[in-house]
Amino acid sequence: MTRLIVAAGGGGDAVAAAMLDAALYGDENHAVILTYAWDRLLIDPMPGPRGADNFTGLAPITPAVLAVPADARPVPPAGSTLPRLAAELPHTFALLDPHRGAEGVARQLEELVSHLEPESIDLLDVGGDILARGDEPTLKSPLADALTLAACCQVNAPVRLLIAGPGLDGELPLDDLRGILGPVVHTLTANDTEPVSPVLEWHPSEATAMLAATARGVRGTCEVRDAGLPVPLTDEGPSVHQVDMDEALSRNELARAVMTSATLDEVEAHSREICGYSEIDYERNKAAWLKDQPPTELNPTTVLAELDHFESEARSRGVTHTTFRHITEALSLNGNQRQDLRELLLSSRPEQYESPLWRITAQPE
Repeated sequence: MTRLIVAAGGGGDAVAAAMLDAALYGDENHAVILTYAWDRLLIDPMPGPRGADNFTGLAPITPAVLAVPADARPVPPAGSTLPRLAAELPHTFALLDPHRGAEGVARQLEELVSHLEPESIDLLDVGGDILARGDEPTLKSPLADALTLAACCQVNAPVRLLIAGPGLDGELPLDDLRGILGPVVHTLTANDTEPVSPVLEWHPSEATAMLAATARGVRGTCEVRDAGLPVPLTDEGPSVHQVDMDEALSRNELARAVMTSATLDEVEAHSREICGYSEIDYERNKAAWLKDQPPTELNPTTVLAELDHFESEARSRGVTHTTFRHITEALSLNGNQRQDLRELLLSSRPEQYESPLWRITAQPE
């Protein structure tokens, strides 16, 4: 029997889907995970999501759905974490393509459901921004989740909406979500994170890193993203809740607006109208800015001194943890240097690594 998990926002949601699949069902039969190829600019210098024409080596599943196998490659200058995920995890990763709007995504889903005849279909979002109304001041990336929700609500099959780690994406505070969160279907444990443990060592997703960290018992406040958002790491972090799909759709104005969209441009236009922005515009502007920045040399002495300064300021803000992605951006390094930075920090200060997060030490006496 086959299970289908739709990773609502792509990126780390696909890793969380693999983790939850193993936690709920074990290691025998692995789910098909339908996900966007949408990585942040540290990985993919091109703004927005990738489509099938941005890859070589994709494998057909249905006419509209292609799998991303381990030997697939993004066409330069695009980047993608999906081929490496396919190489390191036993799941099938299918490419969710948003360029034909909600109508195209719904068509992909209908074909997959008809082809796979899955015993279950789960729509998984880490953090809960899929439940956003659209006017929340902390909301940063509503587009992908709203589009996926709109498409899933049109599929002629039962879909279960799951929210893992409510509040951990730094977009909607947990208190704003409590009224709509349904029953807890599972609470992730340290053992549940083991199947994806190697992936967490390199994957840039901050929300899924915090989900795994809370499952491993890490508590405190984690600073994330280029804006330095503080995210509480609490006992509720590793919980996975079910949410009523109709309630989610009635709450999400952007999802309702894009139900009949046939292009990604339409979805962006609705996002600008309802939310006041499109996150792809933000990525376009940031990509243009990054392109004009001079290369920065990773000098160990300089980096560690700058890290000390960063940590001192972070402590003053009450921060206890951060991510390697945030450190990379806080020290004005680029995506190509993220792994080198990580190796430098782990070799010089291994005691601060609280996998997969970086622990901000207490102020030296």
